[in-house]
Amino acid sequence: MTPHPTPDPRYCPAGTPLPDPARHLPIHGPAFNADPHATYRQLRAYAPIMPVEISPGVIGYLTVTYRAALYLLLNTPTRFGKDPARWSALRQGQIPAGSPALMMMQPRDNALWKDGDEHTRLRRAITGALAGVDTHALASSVTRIADGLIDAFVGDGHADLVTQYADPLPMLTMIDLFGCPPAVGRRIVVAVTRLFDTDSDGAAANTALEAACLELTRLKRARPGRDVTTRLIAAGLTDAEMIQTILLVIGAGSTPSSNLIMNALRLIITDGRFAGSVHTGVRPLADALDEVLWHCPPVSNYSPLYAIGNQSYEGVTLQPGYPILVSFAAANGDPALPVTAGTRAGNRGHLAFSAGVHACPAPDLARIISETALERAVDRLAGLTLAVPAHELTARPATFHAGLTALPALFKPDTPQPATGRP
Repeated sequence: MTPHPTPDPRYCPAGTPLPDPARHLPIHGPAFNADPHATYRQLRAYAPIMPVEISPGVIGYLTVTYRAALYLLLNTPTRFGKDPARWSALRQGQIPAGSPALMMMQPRDNALWKDGDEHTRLRRAITGALAGVDTHALASSVTRIADGLIDAFVGDGHADLVTQYADPLPMLTMIDLFGCPPAVGRRIVVAVTRLFDTDSDGAAANTALEAACLELTRLKRARPGRDVTTRLIAAGLTDAEMIQTILLVIGAGSTPSSNLIMNALRLIITDGRFAGSVHTGVRPLADALDEVLWHCPPVSNYSPLYAIGNQSYEGVTLQPGYPILVSFAAANGDPALPVTAGTRAGNRGHLAFSAGVHACPAPDLARIISETALERAVDRLAGLTLAVPAHELTARPATFHAGLTALPALFKPDTPQPATGRP
């Protein structure tokens, strides 16, 4: 599709069949990854919800305004549903087996893909299991994990803060919360990393992850502990539900948190509003998190929904059978919002944690993990700067997530902490 500088009714889906795939703007590929907001602006010029190509050959809709995103989220499950059985192309076997969209949007037996009573039951199990997390113990655990990761590179004076810090830290934290034995934990770490990397073999990663989650479930049924896995089992979930619920919670608690940490570190290092001020305490780290949650939400486009019958929004007809992705990034960046850089701190009106019945069940835990990770990095990496010009930083595939491939940094070398000195 060749973008048009002004709205063109030929590209408006209102009251017409979904346009030919060749005319859809893609939300994948190098150009989109480099500047997703350019695509959001082009789409927003036509309508608040537009047809897009989600991945090669996979067509759906994308919300590109805050109001449209909120409308869909708050009208689930009355007008819009989560069940991928409504996805016509999936039912007809038209989605390529290795499609990134399939890996991220396929049916799973967990709360994310359920409506009504089934969703309520499965979500209640998750919220109950997470409510049992001791927040003070969580902060101590994150501190211990963060210090261990930093100790591995602090003496070098340089590190990739993505692969050596932001990526492993949330995953290791989730493994700890779920009471995973080391061998099972390592398998889950590798599989989840590959599953959320849209350039990897998602099918193989999914198979490996499900096998590891089943092994963890059986171990905890035999030997319960004081952990999230045991509390999920106590809620009466079947093995199949346990596998998919573990996958959901670990995946949702790791990759998005990694993105949040790495983007907040980039902001602290490069943005004049934050560089230096967080070291002196002039500006709290929570402000950096708020800025990232508004400007660069860790999950950019997700929460697939399906119209229940013909639905419309502001003149746009949404046909049943096609996935509708909610763009949290486009919503937060909507120019119609009265939110500026100076009013983001402390403002929790963003949609980074979604909204409605499928909103993130534990945003406070996500903030504890991310803020503690930032505190340890800022406290221990003196003179933190980028090792390359900022314009050389590259984005990961941005269809679903907002992250970096690397964050090379320099800092003053220091001596690792003795293990006995860690919390």
